[in-house]
Amino acid sequence: MTVHFIGAGPGAPDLITLRGLKLIQSCPVCLYAGSLVPEEIVKAAPEGARVIDTAPLHLEQIIDEIKAAHAQGQDVARVHSGDPSIYGAIAEQMRKLDALGIDYDVCPGVPAFAAAAAALKTEFTLPEIAQTVIITRTTMKASAMPPNEELEKLGASQATLAIHLSIRNLGHVERALTPHYGPDCPVIVGYRVSWPDEQFIHGTLSTIAKKVRAAKLTRTALVLVGHVFGHTTFKDSALYDAAHEHVLRVKPKVKKPRPAAPAV
Repeated sequence: MTVHFIGAGPGAPDLITLRGLKLIQSCPVCLYAGSLVPEEIVKAAPEGARVIDTAPLHLEQIIDEIKAAHAQGQDVARVHSGDPSIYGAIAEQMRKLDALGIDYDVCPGVPAFAAAAAALKTEFTLPEIAQTVIITRTTMKASAMPPNEELEKLGASQATLAIHLSIRNLGHVERALTPHYGPDCPVIVGYRVSWPDEQFIHGTLSTIAKKVRAAKLTRTALVLVGHVFGHTTFKDSALYDAAHEHVLRVKPKVKKPRPAAPAV
């Protein structure tokens, strides 16, 4: 018996990996985060499968469901949104399973920030503009941020930021980042990325909070901050530069003409 932690992707049913879908199709028990994982994905569970929305359950109740499946020798598809390694709360579940001696594995998924970049047709890294992406959040009702990971400190890098779980904390985002990025730095808020009601709001650090309030968005949104957004004057990457050599593209050697034979 194995518990399969599965990243279901950001929302669109066809953005789950083939491996993740096959695991769901094979498991007689499916536990899924119903507030973030569309039902269409878990409908792939086999006929007669026990499918449970864990949104109203606490940790011990979820583990009890897994223990019951373990007693029956039934594999479990534990389906999380996005990629389970990012704010997936799987570590605490795995710690419980370790103590119980229950086997598990993890299937990665498409994270929301990657789906947002695809929808926006943009890169988060541009030559000489930003070469670092920071995935973070701010302190609200959930766990406090570690002291060295506060937004004021991360902003000093001027990296591209993908800020989760912070749509109701945009005032703090503006105050913390404006000294580093400037008030006109582009900000994009992605609401329910890849879902049918997906929405993107474009603004700057000085305008985004007002725009989000007008749109009445209060949850399930990702805040993207960085000078890469809308930047069109960046330098081309060296990767495809004709003059750039690397192990897979060696500059052809120019054959030197042979000297003419001496006249007899």
